[in-house]
Formats: sequence, C-alpha cells, structure tokens
Amino acid sequence: MVASAGGGSGSPAYSDDRRPLSVGERAEYERLRSAQAVRHDRLRTVGASLLVLLAVVLAPFGVVAAWAATTISDTDRYVATVAPLATDPAVQNLVIDRLTDRVVSNVDVSQVTASLDGVLARNGVPPVVVDHADTLAGALKTALTSAVHQVVQGVVTSDQFSAVWENANRRAHAAVVKVLTGKGGRAVQAKDDTIVLDIGPVVDSVQKRLADAGFEKASRIPDVDREIVLLRTDKLTGAQDALRLLAVLGRWLPVAVVVLAALGVWLAPSHRAGLMATGIGIGVAMIVLLVGLAIMRQVYLDSVPPDTQPRDAAAAIYDTLVRFLRDSALTWLTIAIIIVVAGYLFGPGRGARAVRSGAAHATGALGRAATRVGVRTGAAGRWLARHRRLISGIVVGAGALALALWNSPTPSAVALVLVIVLFTLVALGVLAAAGTTRPGPESPEGRRSDGVVGPPTT
Repeated sequence: MVASAGGGSGSPAYSDDRRPLSVGERAEYERLRSAQAVRHDRLRTVGASLLVLLAVVLAPFGVVAAWAATTISDTDRYVATVAPLATDPAVQNLVIDRLTDRVVSNVDVSQVTASLDGVLARNGVPPVVVDHADTLAGALKTALTSAVHQVVQGVVTSDQFSAVWENANRRAHAAVVKVLTGKGGRAVQAKDDTIVLDIGPVVDSVQKRLADAGFEKASRIPDVDREIVLLRTDKLTGAQDALRLLAVLGRWLPVAVVVLAALGVWLAPSHRAGLMATGIGIGVAMIVLLVGLAIMRQVYLDSVPPDTQPRDAAAAIYDTLVRFLRDSALTWLTIAIIIVVAGYLFGPGRGARAVRSGAAHATGALGRAATRVGVRTGAAGRWLARHRRLISGIVVGAGALALALWNSPTPSAVALVLVIVLFTLVALGVLAAAGTTRPGPESPEGRRSDGVVGPPTT
C-alpha cells in the first residue's frame, strides 16, 4: 500500500501508482511508521539495559581484579602497600612484645636465684637472708623485662626498622606471589591457615643490640619467633583460587566493564539517559563493594584469635592491605557521581537550564569585560563559539584520558582533573565570548561595548 516509509513525517508519501495518499492511507502510514520506531527503540532499550546491567554487575569484580593484579605483579606497589605497617603503633607493639617475651623466656630466673642462694651461703650470709633470696625472682624478672623491652623498642621504633621492613618485603615479594597463587615460599609461607612474614633481619638487628647491651641470651631466640602473622583465615584455599582467577582477569576485566558500559550508552535511544543509568548503577555497585569490605573487616577481626594477633594489629594490617582497593572503589564512586551530575546538567530540567543559563551569562560577562581591557580574540573566538560542542567534547575527553593514564587515581586526583576541566571550559567560554562581542557605536578605536553578543551586521 505504501511505496516508501523512509521519508520524513512532513514529506508527502505516495502509493504504488505514485498518487498522493488519502487521509486513511496517510493515517495508516503514520501508525505503521510510529510502531516501527517504537519497536526499534524498544529493542535498543533492552539491549542497552542488558549491557549496562552486565557492566554494573562486573564493576566491583573489575575493581577487585585490578587491585589483585597490581598488588601481586608489581613489586613496588606491594612494598608501598605494606611499608606503612613498619611505622604503625599497633604493629610495632606486636613486634616489641613478641621479641621481649621471647628473650625474657630464654632467661631462667629461678636458676639465677638458685645461684644467688649458693653465693650467699658460701659467703657466710645469715640463713634468714639466704632463705628469702628466692623472693627476688619476681623483681629480677620485672627488671629484666623492662630492660629488654626498652632495648627492643629502641630498635623497632628507629628508622633502621623501617628500612629492614621494606627490604624484607621487597625480597619476599616473589614468595608472596607464590602464596597467593597456592604455592609456598621461604620468606612468606602459609602455615595453619595463616600468612606469616619472616622478619629475620629485624630479629638479627635486635639480637645484636641486646648482645651489645649485655644480654647474651638474646642469641638464642628460636627461629620460629622470627615470624609475624600478616593474615589469618580458615578459607585460605578458596581465597587462593579466587585471587589466582582475579590475577588472570585483572588486566582485562576492568577494560571489559568500560567497553560494555560504553556500548550500552551508545546503543541506548537516549545517550544522556544511558550515561546517567550507568553512573547510578556503578555508584551503587561501588557502595556495595565498600559495605562488603567493611563487613569482611569485622568478620576477619572476629576470626583472628587474640593469642595469634592482637585486634588492633589485625585491624591495622587489614586496613593497610586493602586501602588501595578501598581508594579504587571511592574513586569510581566519585566518577559515577560526576557522571550523574553532568548528565543532569545537560538535561531539560528547570534546574539544569538555570545552571546552563547562569554559566552562559557569566562567561559572556567575563568575555565582554575582557574586551574592555583590550583582550580581543577575533576570528579565533568566533571559531570557538561555532565549535563549542566539539571543543567541550575534546576537553572532557582529555580529562577522561588523563584519568585513564593516571597510575591508580584517587578521589583527590579525580577532583583535581575535574577542576582543571571546568577551568578550561570556562576559559574557552570567555575567549569565545570575547570574539563574538561586537563593537559598540561609541568606540571607534575598536573597543568593545557591553552590547549584544553576536556576529557583526552589515
């Protein structure tokens, strides 16, 4: 019945015999054309929704995968992750108490008091004094503990401890990779569902300092006490399998999330609505990830026995190890919020129109003020005004590229890039306004007036 359905709604349609359509035929044509458009938009909406939903679901796993890959494969990143533990008071107290107890336990105080009894008896000391010499055991142990604690604390709180800690973790990085992928190592090993770090160089430094101070028993600290527990879990095997998988996907899963989200936005009938939906979804996913990290923190702290690791030390170690993961989640949450706000400001809402109008008036006023002080952009300003959408897209794209190339951006880095992008857009808007402000009739010298912004008339 209809010869062509591809013409615009305002153009005439013809039947097969090239005569104009009747009123009924025209109504049927418009109905079929509208139904086809609705069906097409519906398919695009469903496809875009599926792509965006898949991107949102995979987003938390992508963040975790990227964190696992960089932490496992990058030695400098791993050392930077664990380096702050050397100066954490809770971890320092853990090391100090562990070494102090071991040194003191190697000193047989009862044997010292027994030897003192013999010395006193041989030197003719009254029996009443000899009989009460064993009461000195408690005082001797307290004095010994205090002296050893002071020496160990001096070593652990010095800059030397931080250097030894960093070097030990750098040497142990290869073993950490083996542990996290299910294989043991020498410096870092999995024992009884725990990951322990060998702090042998630290113990050697403490032993030397104690020996120089006169504590010969320090040389007999057992090797088992050269270790400090980093993590303890009763599901280490499952964690190793998950980390192994995430380490493999770490380079590709975040890229897949970005590609899926971009395809979803491109396929959506309204790109702005698709972008806002993606931003909202990713923001919610990051909030879920942050809540999950908080819950896992509590579960982990409850699972660590106090005799294995004090609660404050366990909390410090957990928070330090996952801080880059938490920062990544916060970064993506910040980006998602910016995307949603930007999508709203480019929309038809009353508030968005008011913001855009205010920004246009402000840049126009600044441009006119610039012309009054002699800043004239001329043809360049007019070119900026004609291509403002293209220029704005380039500036925003450059900001996104800067974040993509940034090594592990933080929320503060995102804020910095946002400020630079906004400042650049404002500056370009002012230059464009300075080029499109026409001269006033009272300024023959070429000065600009506060008149209408627009191209010069003939």
